[in-house]
Amino acid sequence: MFRQETNDSGKLGVWQPMYRDSDYTFTRYLSAKKTVDDRALNRRVWDRLKQELSSCYSGNRIKILEIGAGIGTMLERSLEWDLFGCSEYTALDAMPENISEAQSRVPTWASCLSYSIDDLGRNRFRLRHSHRDIMVRLETADIFEFMDSDLSDTPWDLLIANAFLDLVDVPSTLPKLLALLKPGGLFYFTINFDGGTIFQPDIDPQLDTHIKALYHRTMDCRIVAGKSSGDSRTGRHFFEHVRCSGAELLDAGSSDWIVFAGPDGYPADEAFFLHFIVHTVGSALAGHPDLDSKRLAEWIRYRHAQIDNGTLVYIAHQMDFLGRYKGVART
Repeated sequence: MFRQETNDSGKLGVWQPMYRDSDYTFTRYLSAKKTVDDRALNRRVWDRLKQELSSCYSGNRIKILEIGAGIGTMLERSLEWDLFGCSEYTALDAMPENISEAQSRVPTWASCLSYSIDDLGRNRFRLRHSHRDIMVRLETADIFEFMDSDLSDTPWDLLIANAFLDLVDVPSTLPKLLALLKPGGLFYFTINFDGGTIFQPDIDPQLDTHIKALYHRTMDCRIVAGKSSGDSRTGRHFFEHVRCSGAELLDAGSSDWIVFAGPDGYPADEAFFLHFIVHTVGSALAGHPDLDSKRLAEWIRYRHAQIDNGTLVYIAHQMDFLGRYKGVART
């Protein structure tokens, strides 16, 4: 964090950073993001998913696959919001530290919700409470490697991806993801970025606009393993991608992140969430040839100071999607 000091004219003075680069851990960011996602997720789309699961799989055990599962916050949310009853829930993430965190978080969260927990070993456990009986498997795996493995041969009833699709090339990846589903299976893709970033209050409107445009461009130009991997307008483009894939879109809605301080400051750990966002922007644009490094550094320091003062408002425009795979069964 930064301490903000002002001179007699009320302008910002000196900031002293308290967070080092090593403090910006991704696991803490994912934990801090949970309450932000809780507010952002489109409840109409969520309710439609719950309705579809109830009508299509009533009394049957549902096979669920979540990709890019992070530290398990979507599974925690599903338990708390009573999304499903009996199920087999497999959560994948490419980062071992995320899965390790999920291994300790999810059982603790379930215990607080009065679930009984049976540790089955090998990152598997069973959660039981009332009418719910959930077999959970946490797996460190890259989704592209997983799709080529034997584990992907068993088709799934529901595929979940939260804040994931805008990190991949959707046109080439979506058909492969949908092929993991049974014919008639459901996909629930949430928190898909759609090109809208707002930091308020303004510092310098022209500089603000320039920084945001360059930051969005880093998403559009991202290359991973030699391949295009990202789109700053994933949300609006997804409608066409679904149409081309032959899947059926059942519902869609906005899921904007909106973070601001109330009388008691920012909720939960959301001040750290904001610091992480600002730090990410600074890291992504460091050394950019179209941006003066001193002006960027000043902008970053100013934004951190606004967070410490509780004056920064952050909004990111995103979309949630629910759909059905209409393809043929795999042989």
